Order: sequence, then C-alpha cells, then structure tokens
Amino acid sequence: MKRIGIDVGGTNTDAVLLDGTRVVQTVKTPTTEDVTTGITRALRDVLEQSHVDHRRIDAVMIGTTHFTNAVVQRRGLTRVAAVRIGLPASASLPPFADWPDDLASIVRGEVFMLEGGHEYDGRPIVPFDARGMRDVARRIRVAGLRAVGIASVFSPLNPSCEDAAAAILREECPDVAITRSHDLGRIGLLERENVALLNACLLDLARKTARAFTEALRGSGLAVPLYLTQNDGTVMVADVAERFPVYSFASGPTNSMRGAAFLSGLHDALVIDVGGTTTDIGCLRHGFPREANNVVAVGGVRTLFRMPDLLSLGLGGGSLVRPEPLAIGPVSVGYQLTERGMVFGGSELTATDVAVAAGLVDLGDRARVTSLPAELVKSCIARMSAMIDEGVDRMKTDASEMPLIAVGGGCFLVPSSLAGISEVVHVPHQAVANAVGAAIAQVSGEADQIFQGMTRDEAIAEAKRLAEDKAVAAGADPSRLKVVEVEDLPIAYLPGNSLRTRVRVVGDIASVPAERWDREGSGHRGPSRVPRVRPRTPRDGSERGGLGGLR
Repeated sequence: MKRIGIDVGGTNTDAVLLDGTRVVQTVKTPTTEDVTTGITRALRDVLEQSHVDHRRIDAVMIGTTHFTNAVVQRRGLTRVAAVRIGLPASASLPPFADWPDDLASIVRGEVFMLEGGHEYDGRPIVPFDARGMRDVARRIRVAGLRAVGIASVFSPLNPSCEDAAAAILREECPDVAITRSHDLGRIGLLERENVALLNACLLDLARKTARAFTEALRGSGLAVPLYLTQNDGTVMVADVAERFPVYSFASGPTNSMRGAAFLSGLHDALVIDVGGTTTDIGCLRHGFPREANNVVAVGGVRTLFRMPDLLSLGLGGGSLVRPEPLAIGPVSVGYQLTERGMVFGGSELTATDVAVAAGLVDLGDRARVTSLPAELVKSCIARMSAMIDEGVDRMKTDASEMPLIAVGGGCFLVPSSLAGISEVVHVPHQAVANAVGAAIAQVSGEADQIFQGMTRDEAIAEAKRLAEDKAVAAGADPSRLKVVEVEDLPIAYLPGNSLRTRVRVVGDIASVPAERWDREGSGHRGPSRVPRVRPRTPRDGSERGGLGGLR
C-alpha cells in the first residue's frame, strides 16, 4: 500500500511517500501562513520527486496544528450557545466560568441552564425540561447561532438528557452544528463541558479546513481518501474527523512519536521531537503515546479528554538567542528561519546558528557565525542541554534507565548523553519522523464509560464492541482490529457493581476502491456517521455532590 503522510508544523511542512514499510521519498518545505498552500506544495514536490503514478497512491494522511493554533491565537472561532442540563444542581459555576476572558468574549454566545441530569448513582436529579429545551432551541435559532455545545450532569453515566436535547435542537434548528459532551469528555462536568464548547467553536473552521485539504488533493491530481491524524497517534477519515476537531489538538507531537517508534523499532521509550519552534517530549507505551490522565489546558482552557502526556519546551531550531542576559526562546523565527537566521544570511541569532558554530550540524554558511564568541557558544549549548535534560527527567516515571529516540529537524540540539537515559537513538529520516508517523497511522476507536449490573468480563466485552464500532465508523477495516489498551476501575460510591471501563482498539484503514473516490469526491464519503452509543445501563444516574454538583 502506498501512502503519503503530511505533517504541518509551525516552521516546516513535511511530506513522505511510503511503499508498505519503505520510505520512498521525503520532502521538507516551509509552512505557509494559510497552511493549505504549504500542503499543496509538499504534495507536488513529493509526487514529482518520487515519479510515482498518482493512481497508485492509496491514501493521504494529514496532521495539522490548525485547530490548536486557532484556540491559542484566538482566530477563526465561532460563537457558541452553551446548554447545561443539571438544575437545580450545578448552577454555582456557569459555562465559560474558568475560561480566559479574551477567549470567552470571542466564543460565548448565549448560556442556557436547564433542569435535568442525573445523580452519581444513576437517579435523575429531576425530569429533563423538554419544554424549556424547545424554547432554548427557538431562541438559538432567532439569535442566529450556528454551533451548540450540550453538557449534562453525569452524561458519561447516562447520556439520555444530552441525546434528548440534541434531538429537539435538530427539529428546531436543522442547520445548527451540535456537540454533545459525552461524545468527547470524561467524568468532570466543567472539563467535559469545556471540551464540548471548544469543539463546537471549531466546527466551522474544521469544515473549511477539511474541504481545503480535499481541494489540495484534487489540485494534485489525487483521487484518494483523506484522513486527519489524532491526538492518540491514529487517524480518522476526514468527514468524521471534521466533526471532532479537538481530537487533532496534539496530533503533531503524536505523529512524531509514532514515526519514532516505526523508524527505530522501539515500542517502549522516551521520544524527544525538536522542531523549529518547540521541543516536545513524550513516552511510548507499546508503540503508542502514553495518555494523560489529568487535566490538560488548551489555550488556557481546562479539559479532560483523550490527550497524550506531553511536555513542551520553548526550544527549537528557530529559537531566538539573547546574549545578555543569556536567554534562549521561547520566541522563535519559525518558518522564517531561512530568512532571518545568521547562517542563511539574516541578522538574528538563533539556536541553529549556535549549533552550526559549535559544529553540531552543517547548515547554511558557517563562515557567517565564526565571529561568535566561543564562550557564548559554549554557554548556549550548556543552557540548551540543561533544558532538555530537565524536560526528559520530568517525563520519566521511575529511576530506571530507558532509551530516548531523538527526532525532528532540530534534533541536533539533543546532547549525546543524558542522566537516566541508556541510549540516545538517532534514526533514518528523523527530520520527517512526524510525516512518517502520519503515513503509517492506523485507525482507532475508544470506549470510556461506566457500566452497571455487569460482570467485569461483560463490561469489558461491551466496551470492546463499542470501541470497535467507533473504529469502523472512523474508517478501520473491521477484520483487522486489535485491542491495545484495557483499563477498568470499580467505583465504590456507585450502586449495582459499577465499573468504569476504558478499551481502545486500533486497526488498519479499510481499502476503498479508487473509482469510488473518483466518483464521490476525495475524503468526504467515509462512513456516514459515528455509531450511536447505547445509553449506559444505569438504573438511575448523575453527577451531583461536591463543588455544587459539578461532575
């Protein structure tokens, strides 16, 4: 199978062509301001340089920082109606309560609080206010809001209130984009609601971005399925992925981690990805990124959903260096490195210039940095090594030594030995490991919910079925799925033998005949919908108790 993997970073857009497990061609081009132009250029270059027949390409996988950047830079976001179902509980901290003021002022449209939701033991708090929801839907329609985020108290235990609210919205506002919190987040009302609202405010941008990527494929003469990479190192077919843009927030670093595992053959190791702007450090477990089990802030917003456990440092090949007092980063010249860096004829001192002066890498014109004071170069190298050493130590979970795989265009900044590291591993094609990770990505599905009245084996089997359904809907071959992670936790404060069960499966992408994509359009005729998840089996259900019922 021939695939093209593309990863859009803050500095470079990388592309690779894989034939099975063989890397055939690699390309690195500067990222463009509109992103799509850089993707089109990378596609063109990798196709021209490999001389491959376009008809022999089976799929294109793209990883992008587009959605994360939109939140961080406060651009391209849609105003959202927030619907919280949980009164008379959960009123103390309304939606957007813990958002940064500047972001909330952009995203917050209307806020609606309704009666309903469930108790922690499954009992309804009060009956769902369907009449009030219909009034809310009409107000949303009159206000002209195009996106709605719905969160109900303890919806991971019982999503029935969110489902009922969404059904009323579809009747009254058929053109509104709806995000239900239980489709994305976990136990913890504020964090789950935040994920739903972030996803809702990005839906317009996600639609435009996915279609722009599709047009880039068509402009390159490719009639193949388009997949977007996700936070867990896997992919979803584009028409599914565009409904869940938050799943792509950390896809860049996870692409690098998956690429590092593939290129090194190591499945349990630390990975350091040094780009032009940042250095990301993560941990591989069984070949996939270790998942974060705590709150992750995105653009200043607290979230709790499927995200990798990563540490990001403001250090990269384009990081600006200030000699007195010595400071390296976090400001970077980014994709303008080849214009502003000294070794490329510019006037600004960057980490790459220091590395060239120290003999760590041969780039540009070394003669342009020979005048740098030797003591400054030595101090800079020591400072960068200390930053990396501290970051690696923070990501380790015990004192035992383990290997560190160094990837990324700036990995020449990684010292050859570090405390607690058995070996620093450099791999072929390390500068484009992120694009390799995108190209090899499989499709995943995850179920993370609470089951009641089941044995442990029954709960795991049901979670496995739900995870497999989601994977198939995302574009996986149902005959090639395997379980990669199982986690179960008895919940003592819930009745009926309650068990929180999380199962993740991965599988190869399903083959799609080329003529289908020629006929139906590239990347937007995958499975028509995410499978409906049946309500968890609580006899009753909710999220009250502590912090005004915010669960």
